Amino acid sequence: MSDNRRDFLKKGALLGLSGLTSGLIGKNKIDHIEQVSEMISGEGNLFVLPKLPYAYNALEPFIDRRTMEIHHTKHHQAYVDKLNAALKDAPANTIDFNVSDAAKCGKITPGTPDAIRNNLGGHYNHSLFWTLMKPNPKALPNLPKGKLNEAILKKFGTFDHFKRAFSDKATRLFGSGWCWLAVIGTEIIITTSENQDNPLMQIQERGTPVLALDVWEHAYYLKYQNKRADYITGWWNIINWDKAEALFNAPPEDRR
Repeated sequence: MSDNRRDFLKKGALLGLSGLTSGLIGKNKIDHIEQVSEMISGEGNLFVLPKLPYAYNALEPFIDRRTMEIHHTKHHQAYVDKLNAALKDAPANTIDFNVSDAAKCGKITPGTPDAIRNNLGGHYNHSLFWTLMKPNPKALPNLPKGKLNEAILKKFGTFDHFKRAFSDKATRLFGSGWCWLAVIGTEIIITTSENQDNPLMQIQERGTPVLALDVWEHAYYLKYQNKRADYITGWWNIINWDKAEALFNAPPEDRR
């Protein structure tokens, strides 16, 4: 496969699961693809592991340094490596059909290669997850504001009601997966996804993520062991509500 072809497929796959091409046409779409691709993928034809916007120990005491280091450099790196290998080795006709389908945020068919779906999902999800947290070592009050807060209050009545509903859904998710606050049209919903799927890939409750919580055991087990609920309780202290607000306010094609 040529370098140009692989680069094109890489960008198409990336934007496919992030839902960023909707509503864009012509040169605007091409420019947008280039900008987003440069932000969370590497030079040339390879995806790369993005740098964290903080030190590995910056989220303590809520997430410990060792967990963050392993989660970032081992788990996320593995998704990047396997994604690069999958795009390199998969038959061209398989990539063309299924990644194109995913690029429209359409139905992911049974024929979509698991190596592409799972690892692209893992790369996208983690790249977003890191930006949606920020240090808060003194556990200062951490609450949403602006239009996102207004939407939460309109939908759930109070922030505590929203917090309880989100925490309950994240705690009850069986096995490995993610819990999301997502936008569908003008509405916000709490939804979950299994493995490395996300709301952009779902048939039911498909939306655009504005808040993400990784509830795979590797995200918390070193510190919290099997106590997922305790991990979730700590996570509320380190949510980057400014990032969530920016995602909520962005036009649908610009949310990332």
